[in-house]
Amino acid sequence: MGSQPMPEDVAQCGESPGIDRLVCLADLLKADVSDEVMENLQHEYSVELAQNWSNLPAGAFPKRPGVLLGELTTRQRGIVKAIMMDATSDLPNEGWDEMVQTLNADDYINTVSTDYKAGYSSYNTKIAFLGTPATTGTWQLYYGGHHMAFTNTYSDGALVGATPSFRGVEPFPYFEMNGRTNVPLTQERDAFATLLSSLSDDQKAAARLDGTYRDILAGPQADDAIPNEFEGLAVSDLTDDQTALLVTAIRTYVFDISEGDATTYMERYLDELPQTYLSFSGTPQLSAEDDYVRVHGPSLWIEFSMQSNKSTGKVGNHPHSVWRDLAHDYGGQTE
Repeated sequence: MGSQPMPEDVAQCGESPGIDRLVCLADLLKADVSDEVMENLQHEYSVELAQNWSNLPAGAFPKRPGVLLGELTTRQRGIVKAIMMDATSDLPNEGWDEMVQTLNADDYINTVSTDYKAGYSSYNTKIAFLGTPATTGTWQLYYGGHHMAFTNTYSDGALVGATPSFRGVEPFPYFEMNGRTNVPLTQERDAFATLLSSLSDDQKAAARLDGTYRDILAGPQADDAIPNEFEGLAVSDLTDDQTALLVTAIRTYVFDISEGDATTYMERYLDELPQTYLSFSGTPQLSAEDDYVRVHGPSLWIEFSMQSNKSTGKVGNHPHSVWRDLAHDYGGQTE
């Protein structure tokens, strides 16, 4: 998808990113697909349907709504690219660029894995509109596949929810594929590792969780897994420099979405920092299996977890990570 050309007529939707352009691009895609594809692309909105996201490959989780990128024409994939670039950040290794690299990982896995039934391919990612894209009403832009879930929810022309937002990648921390060196999620890992390594012994003791965390808690089909109680080191006990490192780590998640919307989220999370907690398990370097870190605030929840390699047949580890907003998951919708 990184080198996918965009058709010239996307220009009719204008150049300024925002809801009007996003809706125009969605209409352009819908006008171009067959009736059969439309049945999978456009759905009625429901939280129940929105909850059908997963970290698993396409063949292992067929309940995802939407149409596979591989079922679209080159022109239609170009429109999808325009849609996703409009809804995401243009920062390097974040937003759209991170998504492209995550898709490249599936193409890489396909060159080394014999588990073909799982469906490793960048084209085995699905796009769906849950609800009709418009500047009124509620709808969600759903984009997901192996190691990726993007779930922007809009209501009356405004973004009301950018979570759940899941990313993972194997292999890690880098690989060569599709003409580039890919390093998705290294910024997230490095930001947290720098922060955890800066803690004093007393701070590490306060931040350390009991037990072993082999995966994230609030993953797919685990919307109720976030604990009510806070654990770990209070952000109010960090130094100013350490707080700045934490803010850097949070930004690597929030700035996956477009800048204006990300800024609104960050303002709220910064206001809530005095009531936010940092915790971890395993080593501060976040380089070994079962290394785990968590940020838990009044509305913010972030997890980063290192898993053993499962798809490449190589010794090593790969991350799973999720950003949740306790007030605005699925746009705060309930049905």
